[in-house]
Amino acid sequence: MSKVVRVGFNVLAGFATFVGVGGVALHFSRSSSRILVLAASGAPYLMSSALVGVVAFAAMRHRAGAGAAIVVVATAIGTQVPLYVGHSGDGDGPTVVAMQANLLFDGADPTAFVDQVRARNIAVLTVDELTRKAVEDLGRAGLDQLLPHRYLAPGKTASGTGIWSIYPLSETVEYDGFVLNQLSATANIPGAGPVTVYAFHPVPPVYSSTVWADELSRLRDIIERSPAGPAIVGGDFNATYDHAQFRAMVSGRFEDAAEQSGAGHLVTYPTDKLWPPLVGIDHILVARGRAAAVETVGLPGADHRALVARLRLDREQS
Repeated sequence: MSKVVRVGFNVLAGFATFVGVGGVALHFSRSSSRILVLAASGAPYLMSSALVGVVAFAAMRHRAGAGAAIVVVATAIGTQVPLYVGHSGDGDGPTVVAMQANLLFDGADPTAFVDQVRARNIAVLTVDELTRKAVEDLGRAGLDQLLPHRYLAPGKTASGTGIWSIYPLSETVEYDGFVLNQLSATANIPGAGPVTVYAFHPVPPVYSSTVWADELSRLRDIIERSPAGPAIVGGDFNATYDHAQFRAMVSGRFEDAAEQSGAGHLVTYPTDKLWPPLVGIDHILVARGRAAAVETVGLPGADHRALVARLRLDREQS
């Protein structure tokens, strides 16, 4: 092998390993810099480049380089393993199927959407980017017959948010001081008692990464102050598992349903491009409950896949 080729392989291996280190660093970064926040969305892809470093260094029999690249790969795997291991257990309360959906204003096909709600026996539904027209279209498609209880704050373009439920809703709240609408309501679920349901939609970091980080922090404060009983949160968080700001939300009494169930990387956005969805920014969180299964569902006309989680809530305390 010529010296030029060897130098080229070493440069490639070193660069690939360096990119992998960057991906790991982004996973742990708490910076609100727009560039770093956006880059963190792709942290797993950056981490995977360290595999190229391992192969290239090994091919060159560069033991020190291969060893360093292996350490990077091992660290990267350690950051992602929780998504695949799962730790859901059997609860002793009722099973509730929840769905989170971003409708792209009124772009989602209402009939196809309601068909999914019906086919999957959705009991609690949270919706983002809900317009008044979408509310009317979904009503005509039969959503209000399937989920007769609702608390809605529709708006223009992305601001609207809504909650639908088969269970009666009370104690409705719209939280002030956010760019988009953030809601909660209490669902009276037989066997579980009062269950707080939240529908969230913090701004995307492209709007302002500082505002995005602040809204995530404030939303975390809201759910941490929720009543002690079971709670369900659905939302387009505009954040992935690799954003430390999102993981802070699930470091207390709330857990990410996908992580609980070991569902892995559930990518939900974007679905309106020539390429498949790349990042998972939609999430369902649960407190005093366990997710048995979580999956994504295609929504024709929307730019997100929906999330569906089968949750086993804790039984109401007597």
